[in-house]
Amino acid sequence: MLNAMTAKDVTKKVLANDSLFILDVRNEDAFADWKIEGASVEHKNAPYFELMDGVEEILGQIPSENVLVVCAKEGSSIFVGEMLVEAGVKNVSYLQGGMKAWSEYLEPVKVADLTDGGTLWQFVRIGKGCLSYLVESDGSAMIIDSTRMVDQYISFAEAKGLKVVHVADTHLHADHISGGRMLREATNATYWLPPKDAEEVTFDYAALEDGVEITVGTTKVAVQAIYSPGHTIGSTSFVVDNRFLLSGDILFVESIGRPDLAGKAEDWVSDLRETLYSRYKELSEELMVLPAHFGTMSEVGEGGLVAARLGDLFENNAGLNIEDEAEFRKLVSENLPPQPNAYQEIRQLNMGKINPTDDEQRDMEIGPNRCAVHG
Repeated sequence: MLNAMTAKDVTKKVLANDSLFILDVRNEDAFADWKIEGASVEHKNAPYFELMDGVEEILGQIPSENVLVVCAKEGSSIFVGEMLVEAGVKNVSYLQGGMKAWSEYLEPVKVADLTDGGTLWQFVRIGKGCLSYLVESDGSAMIIDSTRMVDQYISFAEAKGLKVVHVADTHLHADHISGGRMLREATNATYWLPPKDAEEVTFDYAALEDGVEITVGTTKVAVQAIYSPGHTIGSTSFVVDNRFLLSGDILFVESIGRPDLAGKAEDWVSDLRETLYSRYKELSEELMVLPAHFGTMSEVGEGGLVAARLGDLFENNAGLNIEDEAEFRKLVSENLPPQPNAYQEIRQLNMGKINPTDDEQRDMEIGPNRCAVHG
């Protein structure tokens, strides 16, 4: 019998480093661009159209048991999975909802208990590399850099008896669709945005400016905004509980932010360097950096948490150790990775200028995140 595995099931296996063999039946280019990754994940790519007449030719190239079949939406994987079962392969599963479901699943990971009560949570969008955050305290919650899958945050908050009172984006995202407006509409929360990134937005927002303190709950868990441009002109970081630096897309565990997604790489390189090499240098090295994205599974730590001590990043992150300013400028303005899928349309959507259907939004986000520059 063919079994079903959810994106949650697969995530648990990946984070636990359980062995997982995947037969990915998408086309070669789609597989090469983006796949399910993990330290104990093995792959075989065999396009569906090559298997329509049977799976006999690949039986010697896959295990005789414990195979997960993956496709874009699930239909092709069911078809191929059933053929594998008929061919005698044991314990065959397919990924429910395909890679679209993989792209949309959020895994909540506890970061830490906060000093005066409450908890900080990281939501790991493992299939897309997006990271978002929920600060909870005394029945109230703030969500930062949310994805468009707002039902998952709302369900999480409801299960914990939390009222979402604040929502914020560290910057105008170009790699994924923000859930900020949808959360505001669903919860009546205040939606915070950096004004320098919000000059063209079509909706009302609260100005997220340098030094603003947002209090969550009665235990006074302050979320302090720090202006940190470079990825965008308005990029703003948060310091939570004087212990955690939510760096947005400015600084990642193994890389730094790219300044070109609004077409202004040359203009923003100096801002990026100033933020990373001066403003962040003034912060405590003991702050735990919590970025808005990760690039590879090597950045995902135990239990799924993506985090690193700021002082360690200044020692080990290549992007923070380029003394020559011209060399730095060259790194972040030339030889950049491909730009995110539909990033211009995503920026327009996040400004409120276009209103695609749900299916169109899913298609806009398909693929890995590409917000980083690797040194």
